[in-house]
Amino acid sequence: MEKRLSVRDIRKLKSTVLDNEPIVSLVCYTAQLARLINDLVDIILVGDSMGMTIYGHENTLSVTTQMMINHGKAVVSSTSRPHIVIDLPFSSYEESPEKAFRTASKIMKFTGAQSVKLEGGEEFAETIHFLSQRGIPVMGHIGLMPQRIQTLGGFITQGKTKEAAEQVIKDAKAIVDAGVFSTVIEAVPEETSKIVTRNSPIPTIGIGAGRTCDGQILVAHDILGLFGDFTPKFVKKYAELDKNISEAVAEYAREVKEKKFPSINNIFKSSK
Repeated sequence: MEKRLSVRDIRKLKSTVLDNEPIVSLVCYTAQLARLINDLVDIILVGDSMGMTIYGHENTLSVTTQMMINHGKAVVSSTSRPHIVIDLPFSSYEESPEKAFRTASKIMKFTGAQSVKLEGGEEFAETIHFLSQRGIPVMGHIGLMPQRIQTLGGFITQGKTKEAAEQVIKDAKAIVDAGVFSTVIEAVPEETSKIVTRNSPIPTIGIGAGRTCDGQILVAHDILGLFGDFTPKFVKKYAELDKNISEAVAEYAREVKEKKFPSINNIFKSSK
C-alpha cells in the first residue's frame, strides 16, 4: 500500500530541493480531481479559495469550517500519496489559540488530513506554537493573505518596499520559530522570497513568489483553465478545459435539439 507523505517527509524535502527537485503542490477541492493528481503531486492544499472557484463568491471570507471539512474529507478519501493540508477559514482561529485549536482539531478529526494552514506572521506565532505543542501540524502563510483582502484593499503584491520586505522576512522567522513545518509565500518579489528561503530550515512553497522557493503551488482550477473570471499574473494555464466543456455542452445541446441524441446506441430495449 502506498504511504502518504507525512509532516516529517515534507520537512525532508527541503534537502531534496538542493538536488533540483522542487516540491510540487496544487490546491484541489474535489474527489474526482484529487484522484487524477494523486500520483503527480507531493502536497494537496484544500484551500479556502473554493469560495471563489467552486461557490462563485467574491472572496474567501464566506467559507465555513463545515465547507472545509466536507471538501477535505472528499480529497483525503480519494488520495493515497500526497500530504493533505486544509485551510483554517476566516474567523475560525483569529480570536485565540484556544479557538484555533478547536477548529483545527475538528478539521483533522473529521477529514483525516495531516495538517492545517493558517494565514499570518508575527501576530500568530503564539497560536502556531499553541497548536504545534498540542499535536496540530501547521503550515504557515505569509506575504499576500487573501483573508485580509478588506484591509489590504484587494489582491495586492506584498513586500515591494524595503520596510514591507523586512516585515515579510520577520514574519517568516517568527512562524518558523513558533513551529510551522512549511511556509507558503504568496505574491511577493522574488528577491524577498529568496532571502526567506535561504534562511529557512523548512520548505518554502511559492505562489507568485518567484523561482527560488523550495516548491510551487497553484490552484488546479487555474492551471486547467476552469476559472476564467480572473487569471493572476503568476498563473500559467496548461489547459483550456472551460473552452472544451463549453464546446462539448454546445454539441450535446445541438444533438438533443436535432433529435440525434439519444441514438440507437444509447437506449434500452425490452426483452421478448
